[in-house]
Amino acid sequence: MPTIALDVLGSPNLEMVRAAARISVSTSIECLLVGDEGRIQAVLDEIEYNPEQLGVQPCAIGTETALSAGLRAVTSGDADAMVSASSAHDCIAACARALGLLPGVRRPALAAVYPRQTEYPGQDRLALLLDTGASPRCGPAELVQYALMGAAYARRISKIAAPRVGLLAMGRDMVRFDEILSAANTALAAHPGLTYVGEVEGHELVRGRVDVIVCEGMVGSVAAGLIEGLTSALVDVARAAGEQRLVWRVGMRLFAEGIERVQALTDFGHYGGAPILGFDRVFIKCHAKADGTALQNAIKLAAKAVRDGVPAGIAAALGGPTAP
Repeated sequence: MPTIALDVLGSPNLEMVRAAARISVSTSIECLLVGDEGRIQAVLDEIEYNPEQLGVQPCAIGTETALSAGLRAVTSGDADAMVSASSAHDCIAACARALGLLPGVRRPALAAVYPRQTEYPGQDRLALLLDTGASPRCGPAELVQYALMGAAYARRISKIAAPRVGLLAMGRDMVRFDEILSAANTALAAHPGLTYVGEVEGHELVRGRVDVIVCEGMVGSVAAGLIEGLTSALVDVARAAGEQRLVWRVGMRLFAEGIERVQALTDFGHYGGAPILGFDRVFIKCHAKADGTALQNAIKLAAKAVRDGVPAGIAAALGGPTAP
């Protein structure tokens, strides 16, 4: 089974340690906890774990970050992938320093996994949006590569034979008159390795029309944040209304179960994490608010990405040699 290096210091209250402990007694995944050895052991002393599947790599705080130490374990072969809940900027920068880009990759992409409606039985209820912040601005060639990387990821992880790809835009007029989007639209439509369905507007993000949506990092970051915050804002407004009038409070009670289901569906933390694509090793970026369940899901996702050969799949999609 794969060994996953875990950035202990990136998770609040060392929750990553508890998540790894649960993984060690419930799966065959091996975990390597990277951080302050004393603090890690203090948590382990209070909970159940399998020492045969749980290792600790000390990290001298102030000399080396847990991110860089964990990635060093990956490049040295002591671990097969890494999971971190540190900031996106820190994760991307650390990967850029420690890992190699796959042959032909112009820029890495930070993906976001988010829930959407489904159109047919068995369709994955999660879609992939990229880039969401690795490169604020990019050109048509990068957008095409994002599509290829995202589709390769969806084939390996979601088991979608021909992932449908869309280009996030404000509409056909924007694609027609924006030089970058126009060129990207033409290149995506002509690429033989993609199932391209055309432009995707904002209101279609949560529909089941596409499996992979590509855009510039600045746009993707705003879109992902909007999807995440929308339901929380809706719930807050509904609760505030319930405090003002009795009839609204009664209505809130009637709709409470439905609202809770919507809130759970759009809770990014529930899905664990999303990949930084384009590097020769697997790296899963967890949501900053990820709880224990989400962190366990991220560890399982990292192990699955290693087993399913995601970097090799991306390399093949880009027409280059396979990754290690």
